[in-house]
Amino acid sequence: MNSPEKILSEIKGLSIEQSLQYLIKTFPGKVIFSTSFGWEDQVISDIIFRNNFPIKVFTLETGRLFPETYYVWSRTLERYGKPIQAYYPNTAAVEHLVGSKGPSSFYESVENRKECCAIRKIEPLKRALSGNACWITGIRAEQSQNREDMEPIEWDEANQIIKFHPIFNWALDQVKAYIHQNNIPYNPLHDQGFPSIGCAPCTRAVKEGEDFRAGRWWWEDQDKKECGLHSS
Repeated sequence: MNSPEKILSEIKGLSIEQSLQYLIKTFPGKVIFSTSFGWEDQVISDIIFRNNFPIKVFTLETGRLFPETYYVWSRTLERYGKPIQAYYPNTAAVEHLVGSKGPSSFYESVENRKECCAIRKIEPLKRALSGNACWITGIRAEQSQNREDMEPIEWDEANQIIKFHPIFNWALDQVKAYIHQNNIPYNPLHDQGFPSIGCAPCTRAVKEGEDFRAGRWWWEDQDKKECGLHSS
């Protein structure tokens, strides 16, 4: 059985490229990578595309993204010439949510915000991951307290899939250095105080001294602010 523990022992000491090759061989045709076009995801996209790895790449098109996100999305397609599959929320579910609660109900309560995330992100994610065996992400341990509790390889019970975080132990300076050294397109909002970029109505710039994810759902309690995509 390909348990997270077994895989972790198999890839110990391997480079990111070698680790991805191992996963490709172990789960042929069933390795998939999710990108939101942030710094970390651009690093992994570069590794996948530059090496022509047979890994499917997708993004969640929530309908509320920043114009800058669409900009880097387009730049990435131009740079690599590789497909990035977009998964949209269910139209009827969005119509019902906005029709019954308005376009900004997520500001009113945590429950409403989680409902919006469930419709725009969680359900499309489940469709994207369906039929796959290994999910690659750009998660780094230092991004939040919740993520420090994760492992580089883990079992995602909610989605019944192995997850691999190739740059889990990288510091932000390493990510930035890789981006600049390889001239990789990145979201210009990162240069404007946005270390973590999600939907436009739910993301603001981070002030000096604030936590990495303080700009996400800033009107809520600061502890364990996740949308549910990567809850441990």
